[in-house]
Amino acid sequence: MDEKKKIHSFRRLIAYIFHYYPVQLTVVMICIVISSCASVVSTFFLQRLIDDCITPGITGGLSSVWVTFTSILCVMAAFYVAGIVCAFLYTRIMAVVTQGTLRNLRDDMFKHMQKLPIQYFDTNAHGDIMSTYTNDTDAIRQLIGQSLPALIQSMLTVAVMFVMMLYYSLWLTITVLVILGIMIAVTKRLGGASSRYMMLQQKSLAKEEGFVEEMMNGQKVVKVFCHEEESKEAFTALNEQLFINGEKANQYGNILMPILNNIGNIMYVLLAVVGGLLVYFHASNFCLTGISPITVGIIVSFLSMARQLSQTIGQASMQISMIAMGVAGAGRIFQLLDEEIEEDHGYVTLVHVTKNENGELKESSVPTGMWAWKHPHREQGTLTYTELTGDIRMEGVDFSYVPEKLVLHDISLFAKPGQKIAFVGATGAGKTTITNLINRFYDIPDGKIRYDGININKICKPDLRRSLGVVLQDVNLFTGTVMENIRYGKLDATDEECIAASKLANADDFITRLPDGYDTVLTGNGSSLSQGQRQLISIARAAVADPPVMILDEATSSIDTRTEALVQKGMDNLMKGRTVFVIAHRLSTVKNSDAIMVLDHGRIIERGDHDELIAQKGVYYQLYTGAFELE
Repeated sequence: MDEKKKIHSFRRLIAYIFHYYPVQLTVVMICIVISSCASVVSTFFLQRLIDDCITPGITGGLSSVWVTFTSILCVMAAFYVAGIVCAFLYTRIMAVVTQGTLRNLRDDMFKHMQKLPIQYFDTNAHGDIMSTYTNDTDAIRQLIGQSLPALIQSMLTVAVMFVMMLYYSLWLTITVLVILGIMIAVTKRLGGASSRYMMLQQKSLAKEEGFVEEMMNGQKVVKVFCHEEESKEAFTALNEQLFINGEKANQYGNILMPILNNIGNIMYVLLAVVGGLLVYFHASNFCLTGISPITVGIIVSFLSMARQLSQTIGQASMQISMIAMGVAGAGRIFQLLDEEIEEDHGYVTLVHVTKNENGELKESSVPTGMWAWKHPHREQGTLTYTELTGDIRMEGVDFSYVPEKLVLHDISLFAKPGQKIAFVGATGAGKTTITNLINRFYDIPDGKIRYDGININKICKPDLRRSLGVVLQDVNLFTGTVMENIRYGKLDATDEECIAASKLANADDFITRLPDGYDTVLTGNGSSLSQGQRQLISIARAAVADPPVMILDEATSSIDTRTEALVQKGMDNLMKGRTVFVIAHRLSTVKNSDAIMVLDHGRIIERGDHDELIAQKGVYYQLYTGAFELE
């Protein structure tokens, strides 16, 4: 991350925090100012105690300075109490601000992530995205809760201290500035190196987390192919890089404080020598108030400030790497928040309707079992309703995931309401891509896809997808009960509707035999169930939504033949009266399709029903007969 991006990310983070907590941050700044001043003015009272009380008291006795002595102590106590109260107050407030900001960031990230296109998740490692929620937010927690307040307080303390030094002595201040310049140079050198490696450590940690997540998801494959040693070597390489970056970051960070402390000790000795010489030679002492003699009290105050100054700079230097890491984390978070969301310019919505005796459709506020597309005509200011029947047509569709590499070439097809359309072909032929376009996971640059005569680009994506049921080869079950996983297809479905959908999908029999039936809790993507059982739940989830169009993407390709018959029966029940798109490698599952499309390299090379394609003795015939020979 270059300097401009760092500054931009930092400013944006401050603006983000201030947007939610303007009053709290204002109070915090006031408290930090008071706390910083209280920590410095003690040196002023120290000088007064020595010059106005201790020195006169040695010759005149305690009674001569008692009033001055007590007044100074009372004022000092008042300042210290104010500093303690303010430090306590801003620490408590910053705890609330920090956790609140992290909560808001995570909420904003997750809300934004839900709006991102599928392409974003296809092109970014999931572990890297997870690292944004964990490591990067933790780095921001350190930045807001600890590093930033400490740095601000250190800067204010140094500024107040510098004014106090000028108030006492110009010569001693110049001495401090010379040593201070050396300390800043050392901090810039070592702190910069520590910051650089801290950011590399964050990147290495994100890569390692992504790798671990990948290995956890593919642990069965690792064991099946005896890839444990190779996986261990790959992890060791990533872990070694993380170790190197972490070692370098902590190495530079850990040696910085001792070096600064030693430079501070040198400054302490040098001030004592210079101050002693100024007193010995009765040198003119230039200060903000003019020219005045230098006293023992001034020298002692300066020595106290020098000690405090070196400690303050040392503490501030320790925060530099944390700040750099927090800014880098903020940059990654804002990068996610700046990702372009899935565009949706649709204005046609899906609504419940009723049909009167004249065949006219009327919108209903309650479920009626009948749906229609609500099409507003902005020019005329009117509304029309088109009954949802499930008629889908593709006309001259071209598509590519990356420029200049077409995946689909001039795809034209139609599916009338209630028809079953099958796609067959080799892996990579474009079968799944077609269903992705119907779902509008990707938008097409050329051609048209019409749903009940409406261009799907005009249909709002949530409404379009609500009308489509999808059963995928890879089943995703979420942590929760079986009932909750089925209800995922329709959040307002009753238990009775979920059970009816399970019976339709042939899933009720095995679900009722589970330890707690529909209340059985599933974890780890339903790892306690067989692949066929998980697929039956997936079909039930699609069935409870009761969509007019179904997309079955190789739903039976990863289960055994016996289980396939059970799953196929469930899918047959689900497909009755619906428009269905089926992708299958097992051609026996598509024999009864109304139309079969044979794809090759993104083109439809054959189309027709089973008997027509067998009679043509083309590619489908070869695939079909070859499949039976293999069986």
